[in-house]
Amino acid sequence: MRVSTVAPARPGPALQTAAGTPLPMPAVPRQYVHKRAQAEVLLCGWHHRGEDSFLAPVQWPRSHSFYTPAHGLHDPMLFAESVRQTMPMVSHVGYGAPMDHRQIWDRFRCTLLPQGLHHDRHPADLDMHLTATGIVRRAGRLGQMTLRATALRNGRRIAIAETRFANQAPPVYRRLRGPRHDATHAMTTATPPPAPITAHHTGRTDPHNIVLSPGPTPHHWQLRIDTTHPVLFDHPVDHVPGMLLLEAARQAAHTTHHPHPTVITSIDAQFTRFVELDTPCWIEAHPTPTTTPSHKTVHITTHQNNTTPFTATITSLLLPH
Repeated sequence: MRVSTVAPARPGPALQTAAGTPLPMPAVPRQYVHKRAQAEVLLCGWHHRGEDSFLAPVQWPRSHSFYTPAHGLHDPMLFAESVRQTMPMVSHVGYGAPMDHRQIWDRFRCTLLPQGLHHDRHPADLDMHLTATGIVRRAGRLGQMTLRATALRNGRRIAIAETRFANQAPPVYRRLRGPRHDATHAMTTATPPPAPITAHHTGRTDPHNIVLSPGPTPHHWQLRIDTTHPVLFDHPVDHVPGMLLLEAARQAAHTTHHPHPTVITSIDAQFTRFVELDTPCWIEAHPTPTTTPSHKTVHITTHQNNTTPFTATITSLLLPH
């Protein structure tokens, strides 16, 4: 169902978040977070707390086919995906962006406390506090914003993030993408994914969830674009999703640190161009010095068509063997 406009959020019948804060009903529909499968929606509701301020309860599942727990911790990429889902939700619900508008990632930064990710065989309930800044409107419509997110678990802050993104109307997006704007056609012309690297090098166990393929030199891989993956490609898209690029950076960092087990504690990523589906994309990892022996940092760069469309700096905590 396509909806042309969405009214701004307003308080409604009271529910209780993990912190006991009243929230309106119903829970977030999948369309508001740009997901086809309702089971992939992590946001459980929303509340307009004041001007440019929102609250969204979040639940991380006890198990997930892709974001799997490891080392007694929830996958930190669940936080990245939670923030990603707030981008369309706040755009549509908070600022009336029509449902056919696209949110285009520009920057994503986050810091996580590993102890806040502990997995106790139960779903993790969090409260996500959101503040929008740097709001730009064009012709009365949302044009871009910076969204700051703070995640609380049992009342304690466990992660913070800041993301900058643009909101593009369909005519603008078609001009921006040119002949590549058709998602259905783009999916049919995607490069077949080559064989994956060894799963356990990436901190994963299922080869189907590996997004890197061996490259010509150490710390150099080809991005695996598997458009049949039910989570990374939940619906047709005309370019490589941002979450796939973040996952590639995470797996590149894990592989660089192998055999030491690690967990991500911070990400600083920049999206400068679209990564296309029909052209090989190469990932490189460059370890960088750190002042804390317990942490390791890797700078990730991507290369496609003589451009560098995505970069990320990943810092990870070394875990006991």
